[in-house]
Amino acid sequence: MDINYLKKLALLGAHNKPLEISSVEFASHMDTSPQTAARKLKILEDEMLIKRQIVHFGQLISITKNGLAALQKERNDYLIIFGNGHKKFLTGKVITGLGEGQYYISLEGYRTQFVEKLGFTPYPGTLNIKLDTPSVDIRKGISADLKISGFTKDNRTFGSGSCFNISIMDINGAVIVPERTHYPEDIIEIIAPVNLRKHLKLRDGSNVEVEVI
Repeated sequence: MDINYLKKLALLGAHNKPLEISSVEFASHMDTSPQTAARKLKILEDEMLIKRQIVHFGQLISITKNGLAALQKERNDYLIIFGNGHKKFLTGKVITGLGEGQYYISLEGYRTQFVEKLGFTPYPGTLNIKLDTPSVDIRKGISADLKISGFTKDNRTFGSGSCFNISIMDINGAVIVPERTHYPEDIIEIIAPVNLRKHLKLRDGSNVEVEVI
């Protein structure tokens, strides 16, 4: 794999939507011959880092999940090289959750603990993010040290959990980690003092980056 060719495709927008480009045009961006550009694209396709659709005016190129994971790894390597390796970032896409966040976050037994331990009153709801593959591994190495105790209300037991602090764009918040959850390990739930979807103008499929703080 030549990461520089994959990176150039991303810079041209192939990570967001299919990129219409010929091998000749792509060669001009890479300052190489059309033959070399075509060969590199074939290698990226064979390694399942891109998808190509041949059309009459050239080709449509999209970067796959594997390709995005390769670029994310490259980014993390650069952060280490240039001195920001102590920072951890989680990246993924916004998804719709199960709709339970509003109820649980609003419970007084949880809400008062969030205020005390996180320093803000959470908006009643969570932002759910499906992490990309490299971020799943990073998430496994993060300790959720802020403990949230369970409690009993109206003869019903509510379980315990934990949190860790994060920042998403200009908003500080926290990832909540219930002791028992219906979600797989590649999904995180974020609480914040505002409605993150509205404040950050997010929708399902939006790419987001979360910094662990």
